[in-house]
Amino acid sequence: MPLRLRPLRFEDHDAAIAAHRAMLTEHFSLLLGWSDDLDWSEYLQSLDENSRSTTVSAERVPAILLAADVDGAIVGRASVRFTLNDWLAMHGGHIGYGVLAEHRRRGYATEILRQALVVARSHGVERVLVTCDDSNHASAAVIERCGGILERVVPASDGDVQFRRYWID
Repeated sequence: MPLRLRPLRFEDHDAAIAAHRAMLTEHFSLLLGWSDDLDWSEYLQSLDENSRSTTVSAERVPAILLAADVDGAIVGRASVRFTLNDWLAMHGGHIGYGVLAEHRRRGYATEILRQALVVARSHGVERVLVTCDDSNHASAAVIERCGGILERVVPASDGDVQFRRYWID
């Protein structure tokens, strides 16, 4: 499969913003921390800084945001977090991923998660937590294909949706 995870680049600006806006219609943020009032170069710099634990602010964790690239086109992304804060330990996990609607059902999500696991392990994460909404059967299947073992389904509370917690060793 020609998919590869890579850092965002300066020349990705238009495609990345378009992909981000498309994913927002599904309540998914492709570009974590992005807002339209940011300068693209500054945004890329902030991503680079966030990947180094020495420069991360107290409310964030060291993480890397990677574009999922197929033949030069952004088809999705992975966010790999090297440590977890309280919220991520319960809800978000070590890896978040998404695939643009027009690129789904081609095996890209499975490949994104597979490659993201390699990235996580290269940063010392041995046991990886991945979560998904309980109603997202496609994501649950991806996680299970990549070795995810269901820990539990967390009931909905305080406006949250019910979600699944998986561990991958």
